[in-house]
Amino acid sequence: MTRKDYHAKYLNELMQDNIPFWMNHAIDTENGGVFNSLTREGKVYCTDKSVWLQGRAAWIFSYLCSHYEAKPEWKSLAESCLKFLTDHCIDTDGRMFFTVTADGRPLRKRRYFFSETFYIIACAEYYAAFGDEFYLNQARKYYDFVLGIYKDPSSDPYKITPKTVPGTRDTRAFAPVMILLNVSHIMARCDKENADRYMREASALCDEIATVFVKPDMKVLLEVVGKDGEFMPDATGCRTMNPGHAIEGAWFMLMQAKLTGDKSLVKTVEDIFRWSVDIGWDEEFGGLRAFVDVLGYPPEALEHDMKLWWPTCELIICSLMLYNETGDEYYWDWFVKADDYATRHFRDPEFGEWYGYLNRDGNPTLPACKGCGFKGIFHVPRMLMFAEELLRD
Repeated sequence: MTRKDYHAKYLNELMQDNIPFWMNHAIDTENGGVFNSLTREGKVYCTDKSVWLQGRAAWIFSYLCSHYEAKPEWKSLAESCLKFLTDHCIDTDGRMFFTVTADGRPLRKRRYFFSETFYIIACAEYYAAFGDEFYLNQARKYYDFVLGIYKDPSSDPYKITPKTVPGTRDTRAFAPVMILLNVSHIMARCDKENADRYMREASALCDEIATVFVKPDMKVLLEVVGKDGEFMPDATGCRTMNPGHAIEGAWFMLMQAKLTGDKSLVKTVEDIFRWSVDIGWDEEFGGLRAFVDVLGYPPEALEHDMKLWWPTCELIICSLMLYNETGDEYYWDWFVKADDYATRHFRDPEFGEWYGYLNRDGNPTLPACKGCGFKGIFHVPRMLMFAEELLRD
């Protein structure tokens, strides 16, 4: 297949398969927002709503409006998700819930701030598409709010209780830094008036990833490190490497390199990509493993050798970005390899969209699902949009 063939494939899958699947099956016409728990065929099997997936869906449909066409049905769905979030998903302390009922009654609240980060990017993207100042102000407010939690979680007014007993084994996690880097880039693009501020924050976050979590001597980007960035080999959780997260974080860093012209950062991204596929790709069955113990011991996560939908999406995006940036055929070959695996194992030719979870051998877990509390309207359509744009360029 030529580059033009792949472009047509991804554009068609986005517009004729993925978006229609969710439009046809996920919309909650009674309460607003979207359902995220869908069977293979698209039947709703649980009406509880994941808050961060409401934000993700709002961002996807706002991005479609701002980058493709402002279709009324896309705008309506983005607006419905944002209204549901604003009206039902914010607690009295300003923090957001993690899950709510179909009509918005709170079920669960977690320590981390991922619900808030996806609300931020949804508000910002909706503003970029339609100029609604209310949602720009919400995006700005919650960007400051989340940064405050990130920089000093135990202080007033946040007082986030740590998951572990302080002082015994203090650690730092990669995920919050990574997602805030992406949020900062989206804010810089959508809120141009304050772009310099967001890019300063992005630069600091990128430096933190490169100096704290990237370990050139080990050829790995670690998911969890000690509070000073040290490797902690006696703790199972601190030996964990998440290939999908590392590759996703790598293309966020590549975006920083492109926005700032930092060529040295491109080299760091290339290293992360190569290390991650070397350690994460399953040579026997294909696909990226969910988790790997960097010392070769049994990983703690029971799903460690499963193949999840989202790491493959990140592999497709990152390989295409690196190919466009460097022209190195190595990255094009990885794109073709990832696309082939996705076509044979994740894509569902009968009912559309992607399976969420595969066993190690590449067969879907049964009964197969298209959505759950973690898989919704985000990774696959984001990948299809970005891949289409990268192939078009």
